[in-house]
Amino acid sequence: MKPSVRSQVLTTAFLFLMATYFLMPAWWLLVASTKSSSDLFGSHGFWFADMNLGSNLHQLFTTDDGVFGRWMANSVLYAVGGGAVATLLAAMAGYALAKYPFRGRGFVFSIILGAVLIPAPMLALPIYLMLSKAHLIDTVWAVLLPSAVSPFGVFLAKTYAEAAVPDELLEAARLDGASEFRIFRTIGLRIMSPALVTVFLFQLVAVWNNFFLPLITLNDQDLWPVTLGLNAWNSDPNQPRANLVVAGALVSVLPLVLAFLSLQRFWRSDLIAGGVKA
Repeated sequence: MKPSVRSQVLTTAFLFLMATYFLMPAWWLLVASTKSSSDLFGSHGFWFADMNLGSNLHQLFTTDDGVFGRWMANSVLYAVGGGAVATLLAAMAGYALAKYPFRGRGFVFSIILGAVLIPAPMLALPIYLMLSKAHLIDTVWAVLLPSAVSPFGVFLAKTYAEAAVPDELLEAARLDGASEFRIFRTIGLRIMSPALVTVFLFQLVAVWNNFFLPLITLNDQDLWPVTLGLNAWNSDPNQPRANLVVAGALVSVLPLVLAFLSLQRFWRSDLIAGGVKA
């Protein structure tokens, strides 16, 4: 076997093993969601037993007066609302840092970089104290307001705007009489859209999977996101609901998959060229 062919075979085999490794949890989740509670612990973990997916989904959305549906709606509100606001703020801040020279710009950007390096759990207690002072504990704002800030989003938007938004195009728009806000809205946002989609998806996943902040700020079960609700079901020793927890985990993953599939078309290299031509 030639060295080039051997390297291709080894590379393909390695990638296949890595793909298998990363897809195994998803396969297990799909298989486990079709099983009853007894089959979940009494059958092979990676293969099907009796098909109970329909029954599990029916129980999932009817247990406790259908509270799972409310949890899913709360997660959509927190993730989509927080992600959208965080993306807009990141776009405006990143564009301003990249295209407007002002005194202290480097210092502001250094603070943003420092915020990126701070682990989120370290901020939970200060956020809780501020929300408590503002009397926002146990309200939707306790999750929405912290979710609307993304230091990494600002960093990514600033870096992308510096590289992708031509200063000559902005100057031409100013000579044509366009206001700064119109330039940002019609030129900056269009050219920065691939980076902003990335920011939105990162924030969407981060807020959707957020567990600690809702845990310490929300006591009302009707305000819980799906992560907190499924954990409560899983931790209840009086009512074992393993099959519902697994089915709920499968359902809770689907919105993220749909978001990635629907937004991936914005990741195109020719979008910048189209924005400049416009």
